[in-house]
Amino acid sequence: MRFIPVNSEAQQATLMLHRVRNHFIRRRTGAINVLRGHLAEFGLVSASQRAGVNRLLGAVEEAECGLPGEVGELLRMITAEIRGYDRSIGELDKKLKKRCRDEDVSRRLREVPGVGPVIATAIPAFLMAGGSFECGSAFAAWLGITPRQHSSGGKERTFGITKRGNTYLRRQLINGARAVVRIARGRRGGMWDRINRMLDRRHFNVVTVAVANKMARIMWAMITRGTEFKAA
Repeated sequence: MRFIPVNSEAQQATLMLHRVRNHFIRRRTGAINVLRGHLAEFGLVSASQRAGVNRLLGAVEEAECGLPGEVGELLRMITAEIRGYDRSIGELDKKLKKRCRDEDVSRRLREVPGVGPVIATAIPAFLMAGGSFECGSAFAAWLGITPRQHSSGGKERTFGITKRGNTYLRRQLINGARAVVRIARGRRGGMWDRINRMLDRRHFNVVTVAVANKMARIMWAMITRGTEFKAA
């Protein structure tokens, strides 16, 4: 049986900061989808990236979309909501960056490729909240980034990742790993050679999950042993 230690007030504050930030992001995404849906009914569409959203926000706020008066007023209420979420998320991001600079563990984790202030502050807090793990692979399994297995009769069969455990941390690690894999082509030495060899044999998404798994195990070792990151 694995016991969960009591969180300190600092850990609780960090966990709450991440959960509130995630709540705002989800609400902002919902508001953006509502805005896109209503504008699409009037034939106004834009790209799916943030630049496309900004064009829609600007068109509604500056009344350049040619919508009826009442419709424009309603949509401007939605744009105001989105702008409010942007400001709140921006303020929380500043708090995370400051906390990352002030905490020794987070500063060391930032040295790992693909790790930013969000991951560097979330991993230590969620790792302690999840209890102690015997090894890095157990921590990766808790995050749900290990292959799902169904073995019988001495024959091993593996499928996609289990997607069990902490959804928030798994999503952040996958995003960080995706950024690393995306820039791996053309780089040489150490981890870049390993990533490029995997890209030659496997799909991009498979390599991304493998890198996320490696990142989780590296950070577990750095936190539990108090070591610095050393690029192979």
